[in-house]
Amino acid sequence: MSLFRTKNLDAMVAQSRAAGGLKKVLGPIDLVLMGIGAIVGTGIFVLTGTGAVTAGPALTLSFVIAAMACGFAALCYAEFASTIPVAGSIYTYSYATMGEIVAWMIGWDLLLEYGLATSAVSVGWSGYFQSLIGGFGIKLPVALTAAPGSIPGVDTLFNLPALIIMLLLTTLLSFGVRESARLNGVMVAIKVGVVLLFIVVGARYVEPSNWQPFMPFGMNGTMSAAALVFFAFIGFDAVTSAAEEVKRPERDLPIGIIGSLVVCTILYVIVSAIMTGIVPYQQFAGVDHPVSLALQYAKQNWVAGFVDLGAILGMTTVILVMTYGQTRVIFAMSRDGLLPKRLATVHPKYGTPFFATWIVGIVFGLIAAVVPLGVLAELINIGTLAAFCLVSVAVIVLRKTRPDLPRAFRCPGVPVVPALAIIFCVALMTFLSKTTWIAFGIWLAIGLAVYFAYSRRNSVLNNTN
Repeated sequence: MSLFRTKNLDAMVAQSRAAGGLKKVLGPIDLVLMGIGAIVGTGIFVLTGTGAVTAGPALTLSFVIAAMACGFAALCYAEFASTIPVAGSIYTYSYATMGEIVAWMIGWDLLLEYGLATSAVSVGWSGYFQSLIGGFGIKLPVALTAAPGSIPGVDTLFNLPALIIMLLLTTLLSFGVRESARLNGVMVAIKVGVVLLFIVVGARYVEPSNWQPFMPFGMNGTMSAAALVFFAFIGFDAVTSAAEEVKRPERDLPIGIIGSLVVCTILYVIVSAIMTGIVPYQQFAGVDHPVSLALQYAKQNWVAGFVDLGAILGMTTVILVMTYGQTRVIFAMSRDGLLPKRLATVHPKYGTPFFATWIVGIVFGLIAAVVPLGVLAELINIGTLAAFCLVSVAVIVLRKTRPDLPRAFRCPGVPVVPALAIIFCVALMTFLSKTTWIAFGIWLAIGLAVYFAYSRRNSVLNNTN
């Protein structure tokens, strides 16, 4: 029984195209808006503060570096999405090209990425929620406002708002929640509107002296921040997942991917420049609502209230989308027999993976309550960077093994572009902390143990006669 047995790629492609029946209605503008809606969230509203402490004003450069890594990887991702538009994301693509054990490890990696992403966004949501209600004179007990060790010099027990929002959204998802183009448009309008409001108002209070020195921690600090704020760009895969409904995928997919990344990069650079221009970067330590803090520092509390509200609404949708993605990866892996079959069961009334949804909500809600944001962000990033490396390798492999396979979109410059994606991703991974690498290694070791103890013996593929 080979560890590297793959699914029948031709059958998967044929099935995905025959079963699709979806109208090709999306154009490049739709895809750009979709990408912005998925990308803009905790990264710009929360991690800009942590990044500023790590890189200083050079955070602007950190965002550009992280965007380049995402851009190269996104082009590789787009080729797979347009070729095999089926459930399971990178997990399914790996299963079709590099075999079961690679697919299992990348799926195990995705469980970490998506799950901790929901936890991280919940922590960001909590910070802005507390800032918003604080404007009305409502204060939660300090012990219930953050994970232990999150705030220097302050003793806390757990983050109650982060846990509550996870459980509330899990309830919604378990009963069935559908994202629509209209909701996405509203989400984008709210997020971008809030960001533009901050730019217009905040630009007047910038003190250029706060940008000196520009790179207080050198290139090492800048790259470390890039590895951290890489999380700010996660979500562009929402664009590639729409490949089956795009009018001209060979043209519109790269426009949607690169367009949304460019727009978001510009917004991130401007926002981080204004933030560090208003508030000395050292003062963002332990702050989980840095954008509104900058406005409060400038004594523009009325605008800070709008920022808090916009961030809360925007991040609520991001949590929904990421939790949805997590449950669908689990669903795909369970359907293949790599996880217990019960996780693939669909509720007879609600038509959702009810049990899997609640497992995800409870586990990662508790993680959000007790793990600091900086730790969550680093763990998410190392998992995502590793996944992007594998996708880039898979593009090169599939070009060699199946050059005849029809591709609606072809990643340009193969093998150079995939190689650049790998180089950028590995470079960013080297700047993550030793603790993050140890934690990631432990997670992968646990994954291998689970595979050989359970998944390999119960795999549908390996038990097919």
